[in-house]
Amino acid sequence: MPIGTTTMQQFTFLGPHNFEWREVPAPQIENDRQAIVRPLAVTRCDLDLYIANGVIKLKNKPFAFGHEIAGEVVDVGDNVKGARPGDRVIVPFQISCGSCENCRRGLTNACSSVPAYSAYGLAQSSGREWGGGLSDYILVPFADAMLVKIPDNVSLPVAAAISDNASDGYRTVASPLKDRPGADVLVVGGLAQSVGLFAVQAARALGAGRVVYLDFDVDRLSQARAVGAEAVMTRYEANMPITEQFPITVDASNIPDGLIHALKSTAPCGTCTGVSAGVQMMNGLPLFELYMKGITYNISRVHARTEIEAVLDCASCGQISHQDVITTNVPFSMATEVIADPDSKIVFVRDEK
Repeated sequence: MPIGTTTMQQFTFLGPHNFEWREVPAPQIENDRQAIVRPLAVTRCDLDLYIANGVIKLKNKPFAFGHEIAGEVVDVGDNVKGARPGDRVIVPFQISCGSCENCRRGLTNACSSVPAYSAYGLAQSSGREWGGGLSDYILVPFADAMLVKIPDNVSLPVAAAISDNASDGYRTVASPLKDRPGADVLVVGGLAQSVGLFAVQAARALGAGRVVYLDFDVDRLSQARAVGAEAVMTRYEANMPITEQFPITVDASNIPDGLIHALKSTAPCGTCTGVSAGVQMMNGLPLFELYMKGITYNISRVHARTEIEAVLDCASCGQISHQDVITTNVPFSMATEVIADPDSKIVFVRDEK
């Protein structure tokens, strides 16, 4: 059924530490493949913190904010088969059609049916406004390809995290552990705050041997210890000594010295996965050493839609308790006050009317 309104409230980025709720046009069904979802829980992506506090520089051009979304379907086009009004669903943060060559290959971060880098809550990446999770409604352009129903025993906050960061952490270790069952894993934690912790959880769930977590933050070290890692206080600096090497490493530090430490800590013919490109250009990569050791370094945005179902299965069967990484639960109405708080993982829950 139509949503019954022509306008809605949208949490809008204006600049660092500068957000406001704006009244904007509400989305409407425009073709028979679309759906409209009412966000009910929105987790703050690690990236969002650094956009909100100005560490990542963006143009001070207004755009809808929030992209880790779980909600309720309120309207669907006539040709939508997989979702009905009332369904609780995960909305993957990246827009993907499900039918182009890249999507069919599982490369859903690179759908060729939409502008490159198309995503909710990140209009400046693609140049197109797709809406944001912290809004009354969002339009899902490819409902059958994108929407994933939430099992009854999975909470909305956990489902929201799975739309991006929890799946991102999972993919850093899932494929490497499939190739090397039982291997030890090193997670170099830091500014990708929750992704590193989700990687620890996934490694434990998928049968890794030892899981070692490095960080300079006491609270995150405590969280990592609580979810099963050997947590080691570490200050990343140039020419850090390498005391141990691991078949599988994850760089979630987003710090040049952290990345170099992760790469040097990767054992011969091992795999290192980076979850961020915030470092951008940098000198000092030990390319000759990595060449001689035969290191595989993977750096990419997560293919969120491709990973979601496996991660959701882990949550539903109790293998992974993603809620243990979520540190703060607040209503939508408090978004302006807490969006730039340094907590590891914030979830915004729609206010009760």
